[in-house]
Amino acid sequence: MKYADYLSWDEYFMGLAILSSKRSKDSTTQVGACIVNSDNKILSVGYNGMPTGCDDAVMPWDREGSPLETKYLYVCHAELNAILNNDSGSLKGTKLYTTLFPCNECAKAIIQSGIIEIVYLSDKYSETDSVIASKKMFDMVNLKYTKYKMSEKNIEFIL
Repeated sequence: MKYADYLSWDEYFMGLAILSSKRSKDSTTQVGACIVNSDNKILSVGYNGMPTGCDDAVMPWDREGSPLETKYLYVCHAELNAILNNDSGSLKGTKLYTTLFPCNECAKAIIQSGIIEIVYLSDKYSETDSVIASKKMFDMVNLKYTKYKMSEKNIEFIL
């Protein structure tokens, strides 16, 4: 008999984005992303963190202060990391799962890379200029974005 309670593709890929977010060392905002192709093959994952080679133990993680002493000028967002981590070639026609709606800078990279759909978990910054600009650009290029609907499944890691 076939097992009936398996994960849907959306549950699986958003689960990977959530799991990837747990790699972030940002104490206030952990974000994860997963990019998949039309055959539901995982092409790349990413999380928000410092660029490769930059020692995150000495980089700033603060949200407030002078710009050079906050995380904002340094941290690489999960969506951009997933795009840059891709080793499989073109991302044209792919789907991005992300735990937080993309900022305007990531939106530009998403559009330029050829991603055609986004599934996001949270849109907590929906009223910011950055997210408003993202949605404006996505709408202009007919990039579909959909809020993920949490399922009732409880996923546990049992070792």
